[in-house]
Amino acid sequence: MKRRIVAFVCALLLLGTLPAAALEGEATRAADILTTLNLLDTFPDQDLDAPATRAQAAVLLVELAGAQSAAEHDLWISGFRDVPAWAETAVTYAAHQNWISGVTVTTFRPDDPISADGWCTFLLRMLGYSDKEGDFTVNGAAVFAQHIGLISRSYSGPLTQADLFEIAVDALSFPMSNGMTVIEHLVEEGVCTRSAANAMGLLNESLTARQISDRYMSAVFCLSAYHTDREVYENTPASNASGFFISSDGIAVTNYHTIVDAIYAVATLSTGEAYPVESVLWYDADMDLAVLQIARRSTQGISTSAFASLELVGTSDIRAGDTVYTLGNPLGLGLAVSSGIISATARTVERYSQPCIMNTADISQGSSGGALLNERGQVIAVTSGAYAYGNNMYLAVPVDPVMTLDLSGPGVTLAEIVASKS
Repeated sequence: MKRRIVAFVCALLLLGTLPAAALEGEATRAADILTTLNLLDTFPDQDLDAPATRAQAAVLLVELAGAQSAAEHDLWISGFRDVPAWAETAVTYAAHQNWISGVTVTTFRPDDPISADGWCTFLLRMLGYSDKEGDFTVNGAAVFAQHIGLISRSYSGPLTQADLFEIAVDALSFPMSNGMTVIEHLVEEGVCTRSAANAMGLLNESLTARQISDRYMSAVFCLSAYHTDREVYENTPASNASGFFISSDGIAVTNYHTIVDAIYAVATLSTGEAYPVESVLWYDADMDLAVLQIARRSTQGISTSAFASLELVGTSDIRAGDTVYTLGNPLGLGLAVSSGIISATARTVERYSQPCIMNTADISQGSSGGALLNERGQVIAVTSGAYAYGNNMYLAVPVDPVMTLDLSGPGVTLAEIVASKS
């Protein structure tokens, strides 16, 4: 008995050390990736636990933009009098591009800590977003960055160098205004080699579950449906399901059965932001598919300029044995990822008017309306149900019908769908 207790205590102690080790490992991994890609060549005094400064952020920003050579040939004068020599070229160039700004006309305050909002503001501007044009606000830059999928988790307050590096690595897979991802642009500019990018897993077409979650979870939402005015008033949804965006302006897909009796519904993102369902652009009860228009103004009255979205490719190229991933809201507990394989590409099921994809990627009640993705992160189907007495026999409705729809019309409200049934 005594040995068992000692073993149990040791197990607890070991478990207690895992989170810190995992975080340290992530920071080291991020630093290794940036070093391998030649993005820390001009970054001084690397110390993962040290506070990150505004000057360090400016230097890394210019490297991420693949603009080090351009910065060295830029003859513009910023007017800042407090920037050290090692950061002057980067700060001047980034200021010239309007990616960063000083505290005053003559002071940049290079040694001040960089905040999550500050670093995300720099990145968003470099990527083509504008706070002046209302794409985001400086005070909400970190939330917006997670909202659109630029970063994979929540950050706030002053950043360490580890945070700075991890956010930079997240940004590598994000598209720039020219349509290329940051890493594709860096390869194109010759900053790093394609082989180095491949070695880091940044250009691989086949993604891991971790990469799927990091890159695409922001495009999926928890869907809360309310069937009565009382439920709306008391904020007690009748059901919880899933959905996902297919365009940056808020067009989204779910199952028809998730909204069939709802008079009101809300999409809650990975950031915690909640946006009402504005209208239903199309639905088909027999296919169990629905296309929603999600409002651009949140339930808190805050407007957004864009949503993260997923690409639809349908089922024409799928085969049994292909790797697939699901993103959804199992049991209404929050967004989650699972993985599996396609078991059958066209399984006839009585309740559906088109054959379903049968697969082994785990889903549960609440996952209805979620995305079934191929290993490139593209949507092939909508997770919908399972064989009650089978093992790992999950069903997804092909998304192909949605791909040919004209969604330019105004649609109907949820309440109008309920009224049309009575």
